[in-house]
Amino acid sequence: MRHYAPFIGLRYSFSRKRNRFTSVIAMVSMLGMVIGVASLITVLSVMNGFGEELRGRILSLVPHGFVESGAGEIRDWQALAGQLEQAADVVAVSPFISDKVIFTSGRTIRGGVLTAIDPQREGRVSRIPQTITSGSLESLSQPGFKLVLGASLARILGVAVGDRVEVTVPRLTVTPLGIFPRSKQLEVGGIFEVGAQPDTFQAYIGLDDGQRLLGPRSGVQGLQVRTRDLYSAPRVMQALAGALPPGLTVKDWSQTQGSLFQAVKMEKLMVSLLLLSVVAVAAFNIVSTLVMSVAEKRRDIAVLRTMGARASGVMAIFVAHGLGLAAVGISFGVLLGVLIASNVSSLTRFVEDLFGVKLFDPAVYFISELPSTLEWSDVIAVVLASLFLSLLATLYPAWRAAHVAPAEVLRYE
Repeated sequence: MRHYAPFIGLRYSFSRKRNRFTSVIAMVSMLGMVIGVASLITVLSVMNGFGEELRGRILSLVPHGFVESGAGEIRDWQALAGQLEQAADVVAVSPFISDKVIFTSGRTIRGGVLTAIDPQREGRVSRIPQTITSGSLESLSQPGFKLVLGASLARILGVAVGDRVEVTVPRLTVTPLGIFPRSKQLEVGGIFEVGAQPDTFQAYIGLDDGQRLLGPRSGVQGLQVRTRDLYSAPRVMQALAGALPPGLTVKDWSQTQGSLFQAVKMEKLMVSLLLLSVVAVAAFNIVSTLVMSVAEKRRDIAVLRTMGARASGVMAIFVAHGLGLAAVGISFGVLLGVLIASNVSSLTRFVEDLFGVKLFDPAVYFISELPSTLEWSDVIAVVLASLFLSLLATLYPAWRAAHVAPAEVLRYE
Protein backbone atom coordinates (compact mmCIF):
# COMPACT_ATOMS: atom_id res chain seq x y z
CA MET A 1 0.00 0.00 0.00
CA ARG A 2 1.74 3.17 -1.23
CA HIS A 3 -0.70 5.48 0.56
CA TYR A 4 -0.97 3.58 3.82
CA ALA A 5 -0.46 6.63 6.08
CA PRO A 6 -3.86 8.36 5.52
CA PHE A 7 -5.63 4.97 5.62
CA ILE A 8 -4.13 3.94 8.96
CA GLY A 9 -4.37 7.47 10.43
CA LEU A 10 -8.09 7.79 9.66
CA ARG A 11 -8.68 4.29 10.97
CA TYR A 12 -7.07 5.31 14.26
CA SER A 13 -9.31 8.39 14.35
CA PHE A 14 -12.60 6.57 13.98
CA SER A 15 -11.85 3.10 15.37
CA ARG A 16 -14.22 1.85 18.07
CA LYS A 17 -11.45 -0.20 19.72
CA ARG A 18 -9.61 2.77 21.15
CA ASN A 19 -9.00 3.29 24.85
CA ARG A 20 -12.16 4.75 26.38
CA PHE A 21 -10.35 7.65 28.06
CA THR A 22 -8.59 8.50 24.79
CA SER A 23 -11.96 8.44 23.04
CA VAL A 24 -13.41 10.87 25.58
CA ILE A 25 -10.49 13.27 25.13
CA ALA A 26 -10.91 13.05 21.35
CA MET A 27 -14.63 13.82 21.63
CA VAL A 28 -13.91 16.82 23.86
CA SER A 29 -11.36 18.08 21.33
CA MET A 30 -13.84 17.76 18.45
CA LEU A 31 -16.59 19.42 20.51
CA GLY A 32 -14.30 22.34 21.30
CA MET A 33 -13.52 22.67 17.60
CA VAL A 34 -17.24 22.63 16.75
CA ILE A 35 -18.02 25.39 19.29
CA GLY A 36 -15.03 27.51 18.28
CA VAL A 37 -15.66 27.35 14.53
CA ALA A 38 -19.41 27.89 14.90
CA SER A 39 -18.89 30.87 17.23
CA LEU A 40 -16.35 32.45 14.91
CA ILE A 41 -18.58 32.12 11.84
CA THR A 42 -21.62 33.46 13.73
CA VAL A 43 -19.83 36.46 15.21
CA LEU A 44 -18.19 37.36 11.88
CA SER A 45 -21.61 37.24 10.23
CA VAL A 46 -23.10 39.49 12.91
CA MET A 47 -20.20 41.93 12.52
CA ASN A 48 -20.81 41.94 8.77
CA GLY A 49 -24.48 42.62 9.45
CA PHE A 50 -23.66 45.56 11.70
CA GLY A 51 -21.30 46.92 9.06
CA GLU A 52 -23.99 46.68 6.38
CA GLU A 53 -26.57 48.32 8.65
CA LEU A 54 -24.16 51.10 9.49
CA ARG A 55 -23.24 51.62 5.87
CA GLY A 56 -26.82 51.56 4.66
CA ARG A 57 -28.17 53.89 7.35
CA ILE A 58 -25.42 56.50 7.55
CA LEU A 59 -24.60 56.59 3.85
CA SER A 60 -28.28 57.00 3.03
CA LEU A 61 -27.82 60.63 4.09
CA VAL A 62 -24.18 61.08 3.07
CA PRO A 63 -23.55 61.79 -0.62
CA HIS A 64 -20.85 59.82 -2.41
CA GLY A 65 -18.66 62.89 -2.91
CA PHE A 66 -18.25 66.59 -2.21
CA VAL A 67 -16.81 69.54 -4.15
CA GLU A 68 -16.12 72.45 -1.82
CA SER A 69 -14.57 75.88 -2.07
CA GLY A 70 -11.30 76.12 -0.17
CA ALA A 71 -11.94 79.78 0.65
CA GLY A 72 -15.22 81.66 0.44
CA GLU A 73 -18.10 80.28 -1.58
CA ILE A 74 -19.03 78.93 -5.00
CA ARG A 75 -21.04 81.72 -6.63
CA ASP A 76 -21.84 80.28 -10.06
CA TRP A 77 -22.66 76.86 -8.69
CA GLN A 78 -25.29 76.10 -11.39
CA ALA A 79 -22.64 76.15 -14.13
CA LEU A 80 -20.28 73.99 -12.07
CA ALA A 81 -23.10 71.55 -11.31
CA GLY A 82 -23.85 71.26 -15.03
CA GLN A 83 -20.17 70.57 -15.71
CA LEU A 84 -20.03 67.84 -13.07
CA GLU A 85 -23.22 66.19 -14.30
CA GLN A 86 -21.63 65.82 -17.75
CA ALA A 87 -18.81 63.73 -16.28
CA ALA A 88 -18.84 59.96 -16.61
CA ASP A 89 -20.21 57.97 -13.65
CA VAL A 90 -21.80 61.10 -12.09
CA VAL A 91 -25.55 60.65 -11.57
CA ALA A 92 -26.62 63.88 -9.85
CA VAL A 93 -25.32 67.04 -8.16
CA SER A 94 -26.91 69.14 -5.42
CA PRO A 95 -25.74 72.34 -3.62
CA PHE A 96 -25.38 72.67 0.16
CA ILE A 97 -24.35 75.00 2.96
CA SER A 98 -23.56 73.45 6.34
CA ASP A 99 -22.63 74.81 9.75
CA LYS A 100 -22.77 73.92 13.43
CA VAL A 101 -25.62 75.55 15.33
CA ILE A 102 -27.45 75.45 18.67
CA PHE A 103 -31.09 74.31 18.82
CA THR A 104 -33.26 75.64 21.65
CA SER A 105 -36.77 74.59 22.60
CA GLY A 106 -38.08 75.75 25.95
CA ARG A 107 -35.31 74.98 28.42
CA THR A 108 -33.71 72.31 26.26
CA ILE A 109 -30.51 73.27 24.42
CA ARG A 110 -28.83 70.94 21.97
CA GLY A 111 -25.93 71.34 19.57
CA GLY A 112 -26.24 70.05 16.03
CA VAL A 113 -25.52 70.57 12.35
CA LEU A 114 -27.77 72.63 10.11
CA THR A 115 -27.47 71.96 6.38
CA ALA A 116 -29.12 74.11 3.73
CA ILE A 117 -30.21 72.05 0.71
CA ASP A 118 -32.24 72.31 -2.46
CA PRO A 119 -35.22 69.97 -1.80
CA GLN A 120 -35.77 69.31 -5.53
CA ARG A 121 -32.16 68.25 -6.13
CA GLU A 122 -31.47 66.58 -2.77
CA GLY A 123 -33.59 63.52 -3.49
CA ARG A 124 -31.25 62.62 -6.36
CA VAL A 125 -28.07 62.56 -4.27
CA SER A 126 -29.36 61.05 -0.99
CA ARG A 127 -32.31 59.11 0.46
CA ILE A 128 -33.60 61.90 2.69
CA PRO A 129 -37.08 61.99 1.07
CA GLN A 130 -37.53 58.25 1.78
CA THR A 131 -36.62 58.71 5.45
CA ILE A 132 -39.26 61.37 6.23
CA THR A 133 -41.62 60.00 8.90
CA SER A 134 -43.84 63.06 9.34
CA GLY A 135 -44.24 66.31 7.42
CA SER A 136 -42.41 66.60 4.12
CA LEU A 137 -39.09 67.68 2.67
CA GLU A 138 -40.94 69.93 0.20
CA SER A 139 -41.96 72.14 3.14
CA LEU A 140 -38.45 73.63 2.94
CA SER A 141 -39.45 75.24 -0.37
CA GLN A 142 -42.48 76.96 1.14
CA PRO A 143 -42.39 80.60 2.32
CA GLY A 144 -41.13 81.16 5.83
CA PHE A 145 -38.15 79.68 7.65
CA LYS A 146 -38.77 75.96 8.10
CA LEU A 147 -36.52 73.03 8.92
CA VAL A 148 -36.52 69.24 8.95
CA LEU A 149 -35.15 67.56 12.10
CA GLY A 150 -33.79 64.11 12.90
CA ALA A 151 -36.20 62.00 14.91
CA SER A 152 -33.96 61.67 17.97
CA LEU A 153 -33.16 65.39 17.93
CA ALA A 154 -36.88 66.20 17.75
CA ARG A 155 -37.56 63.89 20.74
CA ILE A 156 -34.77 65.54 22.75
CA LEU A 157 -36.13 69.01 21.98
CA GLY A 158 -39.69 67.83 22.57
CA VAL A 159 -41.05 69.19 19.29
CA ALA A 160 -43.21 67.89 16.44
CA VAL A 161 -44.26 69.12 13.02
CA GLY A 162 -45.68 72.63 13.35
CA ASP A 163 -43.73 73.54 16.51
CA ARG A 164 -41.03 76.18 16.54
CA VAL A 165 -37.35 75.83 17.35
CA GLU A 166 -34.89 78.63 17.97
CA VAL A 167 -31.66 78.23 16.01
CA THR A 168 -28.51 80.13 17.01
CA VAL A 169 -25.77 80.27 14.37
CA PRO A 170 -22.08 81.18 14.83
CA ARG A 171 -22.59 84.67 13.43
CA LEU A 172 -22.84 88.02 15.21
CA THR A 173 -25.47 90.69 14.71
CA VAL A 174 -24.48 94.28 15.43
CA THR A 175 -27.28 96.44 16.87
CA PRO A 176 -27.39 99.81 18.64
CA LEU A 177 -27.74 97.86 21.87
CA GLY A 178 -24.59 95.83 21.26
CA ILE A 179 -23.36 92.68 19.57
CA PHE A 180 -25.54 89.59 19.84
CA PRO A 181 -25.42 86.04 18.41
CA ARG A 182 -27.64 85.61 15.40
CA SER A 183 -30.72 83.51 16.15
CA LYS A 184 -33.97 82.76 14.37
CA GLN A 185 -37.23 81.03 15.17
CA LEU A 186 -37.83 78.20 12.64
CA GLU A 187 -40.93 76.09 12.21
CA VAL A 188 -40.54 72.30 12.12
CA GLY A 189 -41.74 71.23 8.65
CA GLY A 190 -40.72 67.57 8.81
CA ILE A 191 -38.96 64.83 10.75
CA PHE A 192 -36.71 62.15 9.26
CA GLU A 193 -35.37 58.92 10.75
CA VAL A 194 -32.58 56.72 9.39
CA GLY A 195 -31.98 54.76 12.60
CA ALA A 196 -28.40 55.95 13.03
CA GLN A 197 -26.35 58.70 14.66
CA PRO A 198 -27.44 61.50 12.24
CA ASP A 199 -30.90 61.32 13.82
CA THR A 200 -29.46 62.93 16.97
CA PHE A 201 -27.77 66.00 15.48
CA GLN A 202 -28.73 66.62 11.85
CA ALA A 203 -31.26 69.19 10.59
CA TYR A 204 -32.03 70.61 7.14
CA ILE A 205 -33.24 74.00 5.90
CA GLY A 206 -34.11 75.32 2.45
CA LEU A 207 -31.23 76.69 0.38
CA ASP A 208 -32.62 80.22 0.09
CA ASP A 209 -33.32 80.41 3.83
CA GLY A 210 -29.91 78.95 4.56
CA GLN A 211 -28.15 81.57 2.43
CA ARG A 212 -29.76 84.29 4.56
CA LEU A 213 -29.46 82.59 7.95
CA LEU A 214 -25.96 81.08 7.55
CA GLY A 215 -24.66 83.92 5.39
CA PRO A 216 -25.46 86.33 4.09
CA ARG A 217 -24.20 84.84 0.85
CA SER A 218 -25.29 84.53 -2.75
CA GLY A 219 -23.45 81.29 -3.47
CA VAL A 220 -23.08 77.93 -1.77
CA GLN A 221 -20.45 76.22 0.33
CA GLY A 222 -20.14 73.26 -2.01
CA LEU A 223 -21.79 70.63 -4.17
CA GLN A 224 -22.84 67.11 -3.23
CA VAL A 225 -22.16 64.46 -5.88
CA ARG A 226 -23.75 61.06 -6.37
CA THR A 227 -21.89 58.49 -8.46
CA ARG A 228 -23.17 55.35 -10.14
CA ASP A 229 -21.45 53.09 -7.64
CA LEU A 230 -20.71 53.83 -3.99
CA TYR A 231 -17.40 51.97 -3.98
CA SER A 232 -16.12 53.64 -7.14
CA ALA A 233 -16.73 57.12 -5.68
CA PRO A 234 -13.08 57.63 -4.55
CA ARG A 235 -11.83 56.93 -8.06
CA VAL A 236 -14.50 59.09 -9.74
CA MET A 237 -13.95 62.05 -7.39
CA GLN A 238 -10.21 61.82 -7.88
CA ALA A 239 -10.71 61.94 -11.65
CA LEU A 240 -12.99 65.00 -11.27
CA ALA A 241 -10.38 66.88 -9.24
CA GLY A 242 -8.13 67.36 -12.28
CA ALA A 243 -10.86 69.06 -14.34
CA LEU A 244 -12.10 71.52 -11.68
CA PRO A 245 -11.14 75.21 -11.47
CA PRO A 246 -8.43 76.19 -8.95
CA GLY A 247 -9.53 76.74 -5.37
CA LEU A 248 -11.94 73.80 -5.26
CA THR A 249 -11.29 70.73 -3.14
CA VAL A 250 -12.71 67.25 -3.65
CA LYS A 251 -13.69 64.69 -0.99
CA ASP A 252 -15.50 61.38 -1.04
CA TRP A 253 -17.43 59.40 1.57
CA SER A 254 -14.38 57.28 2.46
CA GLN A 255 -12.66 60.46 3.69
CA THR A 256 -15.62 61.95 5.57
CA GLN A 257 -16.93 58.66 7.03
CA GLY A 258 -13.94 56.38 6.47
CA SER A 259 -12.68 56.46 10.07
CA LEU A 260 -16.01 55.04 11.27
CA PHE A 261 -15.92 52.10 8.87
CA GLN A 262 -12.22 51.52 9.55
CA ALA A 263 -13.11 51.26 13.24
CA VAL A 264 -15.76 48.65 12.39
CA LYS A 265 -13.19 46.67 10.37
CA MET A 266 -10.66 46.86 13.20
CA GLU A 267 -13.29 45.70 15.69
CA LYS A 268 -14.14 42.77 13.43
CA LEU A 269 -10.44 41.86 13.19
CA MET A 270 -9.90 41.99 16.95
CA VAL A 271 -13.03 39.96 17.69
CA SER A 272 -11.91 37.41 15.08
CA LEU A 273 -8.49 37.07 16.72
CA LEU A 274 -10.05 36.63 20.17
CA LEU A 275 -12.44 33.94 18.96
CA LEU A 276 -9.69 32.28 16.95
CA SER A 277 -7.98 31.66 20.29
CA VAL A 278 -10.94 29.42 21.17
CA VAL A 279 -10.29 27.45 18.00
CA ALA A 280 -6.59 27.35 18.88
CA VAL A 281 -7.35 25.89 22.33
CA ALA A 282 -9.56 23.26 20.73
CA ALA A 283 -6.91 22.51 18.13
CA PHE A 284 -4.18 22.07 20.70
CA ASN A 285 -6.43 19.76 22.70
CA ILE A 286 -5.67 17.41 19.85
CA VAL A 287 -2.08 17.32 21.17
CA SER A 288 -3.17 15.47 24.31
CA THR A 289 -5.30 13.12 22.23
CA LEU A 290 -2.41 12.26 19.93
CA VAL A 291 0.12 11.93 22.78
CA MET A 292 -2.14 9.37 24.43
CA SER A 293 -2.72 7.68 21.09
CA VAL A 294 1.03 7.43 20.47
CA ALA A 295 1.51 5.82 23.87
CA GLU A 296 -1.35 3.42 23.11
CA LYS A 297 -0.07 2.53 19.63
CA ARG A 298 3.63 2.06 20.43
CA ARG A 299 3.53 -1.64 19.51
CA ASP A 300 1.76 -0.87 16.22
CA ILE A 301 4.41 1.74 15.44
CA ALA A 302 7.20 -0.71 16.18
CA VAL A 303 5.64 -3.38 13.93
CA LEU A 304 5.25 -0.89 11.09
CA ARG A 305 8.87 0.19 11.42
CA THR A 306 10.10 -3.41 11.33
CA MET A 307 7.99 -3.97 8.19
CA GLY A 308 9.86 -1.13 6.47
CA ALA A 309 7.80 1.95 7.24
CA ARG A 310 9.90 5.08 7.33
CA ALA A 311 9.86 7.64 10.11
CA SER A 312 8.18 10.11 7.75
CA GLY A 313 5.46 7.53 7.07
CA VAL A 314 4.78 7.04 10.78
CA MET A 315 4.70 10.80 11.24
CA ALA A 316 2.21 11.10 8.36
CA ILE A 317 -0.02 8.50 10.04
CA PHE A 318 -0.45 10.60 13.17
CA VAL A 319 -0.76 13.85 11.24
CA ALA A 320 -3.63 12.21 9.34
CA HIS A 321 -4.99 10.93 12.65
CA GLY A 322 -5.11 14.43 14.13
CA LEU A 323 -6.40 16.11 10.97
CA GLY A 324 -9.14 13.50 10.73
CA LEU A 325 -10.41 14.43 14.20
CA ALA A 326 -10.07 18.15 13.41
CA ALA A 327 -11.85 17.82 10.06
CA VAL A 328 -14.89 16.26 11.71
CA GLY A 329 -15.05 19.04 14.31
CA ILE A 330 -14.54 21.76 11.68
CA SER A 331 -17.22 20.26 9.41
CA PHE A 332 -19.85 20.16 12.14
CA GLY A 333 -18.74 23.63 13.32
CA VAL A 334 -19.18 25.07 9.83
CA LEU A 335 -22.61 23.47 9.49
CA LEU A 336 -23.73 24.76 12.89
CA GLY A 337 -22.23 28.21 12.32
CA VAL A 338 -23.87 28.64 8.91
CA LEU A 339 -27.24 27.57 10.31
CA ILE A 340 -27.02 29.99 13.24
CA ALA A 341 -25.68 32.87 11.12
CA SER A 342 -28.47 32.40 8.58
CA ASN A 343 -31.17 32.44 11.26
CA VAL A 344 -29.86 34.93 13.83
CA SER A 345 -32.92 37.17 13.55
CA SER A 346 -35.31 34.24 14.00
CA LEU A 347 -33.34 32.94 16.97
CA THR A 348 -33.33 36.42 18.53
CA ARG A 349 -37.11 36.69 18.20
CA PHE A 350 -37.51 33.17 19.65
CA VAL A 351 -35.44 34.10 22.72
CA GLU A 352 -37.41 37.34 23.13
CA ASP A 353 -40.74 35.50 22.95
CA LEU A 354 -39.51 32.73 25.24
CA PHE A 355 -38.33 35.00 28.05
CA GLY A 356 -40.65 37.95 27.36
CA VAL A 357 -37.82 40.45 26.98
CA LYS A 358 -36.74 42.84 24.24
CA LEU A 359 -33.04 42.42 23.51
CA PHE A 360 -32.86 45.47 21.25
CA ASP A 361 -35.34 48.12 22.30
CA PRO A 362 -35.80 50.59 19.39
CA ALA A 363 -36.21 53.37 21.94
CA VAL A 364 -32.64 52.72 23.14
CA TYR A 365 -30.86 51.19 20.14
CA PHE A 366 -30.90 52.22 16.49
CA ILE A 367 -31.74 48.63 15.52
CA SER A 368 -34.64 46.41 16.55
CA GLU A 369 -33.04 43.03 15.80
CA LEU A 370 -29.61 41.46 15.47
CA PRO A 371 -28.38 41.81 11.86
CA SER A 372 -26.38 39.05 10.18
CA THR A 373 -24.73 38.80 6.76
CA LEU A 374 -23.05 35.48 5.98
CA GLU A 375 -20.04 35.85 3.68
CA TRP A 376 -18.56 32.63 2.33
CA SER A 377 -15.12 34.21 2.18
CA ASP A 378 -15.23 34.40 5.99
CA VAL A 379 -16.30 30.75 6.20
CA ILE A 380 -13.40 29.69 3.96
CA ALA A 381 -10.95 31.79 6.02
CA VAL A 382 -12.20 30.21 9.26
CA VAL A 383 -11.86 26.69 7.81
CA LEU A 384 -8.32 27.31 6.53
CA ALA A 385 -7.21 28.92 9.80
CA SER A 386 -8.67 26.03 11.81
CA LEU A 387 -7.00 23.43 9.62
CA PHE A 388 -3.68 25.27 9.89
CA LEU A 389 -3.87 25.40 13.69
CA SER A 390 -4.84 21.72 13.76
CA LEU A 391 -1.88 20.84 11.56
CA LEU A 392 0.47 22.67 13.91
CA ALA A 393 -1.04 20.78 16.85
CA THR A 394 -0.33 17.38 15.26
CA LEU A 395 3.35 17.98 14.46
CA TYR A 396 4.88 17.37 17.90
CA PRO A 397 2.98 14.13 18.75
CA ALA A 398 3.63 12.86 15.21
CA TRP A 399 7.33 13.64 15.60
CA ARG A 400 7.37 11.72 18.90
CA ALA A 401 5.70 8.76 17.19
CA ALA A 402 8.28 8.80 14.40
CA HIS A 403 11.09 8.51 16.98
CA VAL A 404 9.73 5.45 18.81
CA ALA A 405 12.50 2.84 18.91
CA PRO A 406 11.14 -0.54 17.62
CA ALA A 407 13.78 -2.58 19.46
CA GLU A 408 12.86 -1.18 22.85
CA VAL A 409 9.14 -1.74 22.30
CA LEU A 410 9.46 -5.32 20.96
CA ARG A 411 12.22 -6.46 23.32
CA TYR A 412 9.84 -8.38 25.58
CA GLU A 413 7.21 -9.34 22.97
